[in-house]
Amino acid sequence: MVKNWQDVTSYQPRVSKLIENSIKRNRLAHAYLFEGKKGTGKRDIGFLLAKSFFCENLIEYAPCNSCKNCKRIDSGNHPDVHIVEPDGLSIKKGQIQALQEEFSKTGVESNKKLYMIIHADKMTVNAANSLLKFLEEPNANTIAILITEQYHKILNTILSRCQLISFQPLQPIAIQETLIAANISKHIAALVSQLTNDTEAAIEIANDDWFAQARLKVIKLYEAVINRTGQAPLYIHTEWMSHFNDKEKQETGLDLLLYIYKDVLAIQLGNEEQVVYQDLIQQLTQHALQMTQRSVTEKMTSILEAKKKLQANVNPQLLMEQLVLTLQEG
Repeated sequence: MVKNWQDVTSYQPRVSKLIENSIKRNRLAHAYLFEGKKGTGKRDIGFLLAKSFFCENLIEYAPCNSCKNCKRIDSGNHPDVHIVEPDGLSIKKGQIQALQEEFSKTGVESNKKLYMIIHADKMTVNAANSLLKFLEEPNANTIAILITEQYHKILNTILSRCQLISFQPLQPIAIQETLIAANISKHIAALVSQLTNDTEAAIEIANDDWFAQARLKVIKLYEAVINRTGQAPLYIHTEWMSHFNDKEKQETGLDLLLYIYKDVLAIQLGNEEQVVYQDLIQQLTQHALQMTQRSVTEKMTSILEAKKKLQANVNPQLLMEQLVLTLQEG
């Protein structure tokens, strides 16, 4: 969970500025719709907004993170912060009615209340209509936060009563910093941040032993290709296929291999700071001198074509054996 607005600025600067200004001017909307792809920080920022709303020692616009209210929100048990999530496949009318009933009571701690509806697009029509009545007559000191990955599925009548805040896909550097902060090694963090812009998925991949092994196997294959000892096809047979043993894993393997060649090209273009495999930069710099830019680009194209063939259900072992022979050329 993010602790302050400064953290948000690094990966959702526009969202951060908009909400910060509203808090400073005491002009928070009574209803927000947070929309954007999975893993862009919508829920975390919802809780951060809740802390700023309830904090007893607000510092300009930032929560103190140490008062009773901040701690209760962090632990998920503040009596005036209510979360509604799908019950099964949908959010039902009864859940919204229970929320309305709860909000008709006086606040337990103060006269403030906040509710978050996660996956708001999954409300049934009856639930959405019940919520609409709630939004049309907002209580003072009440904030609603609706969260969705598919805001086009929300009723227009609800959209018109909410302040829409769009969350942008996260940049690789933001994912990388989040992973490093979660004690993931820099080498793994740099690579994972290229594969997904979903923070949760990134953490899951980075903590998977299979992925760490995959990275090592890809490096080993690349070295076998570069050294041209004839070991690469054998390596596919003895080690590659057993580790990359389904289509999704084989795609990941090709992606990891592609990033090595992208790094070689980045070095040739003088963009060393963009290199993902920073621990290999010395040998990649040497390889960059031995290959032309055209040759590297052709190798990258071969890997992308192999990915397409994989989707077309070509035999993966034959595909990889053919690819390494192609990569060894030129």
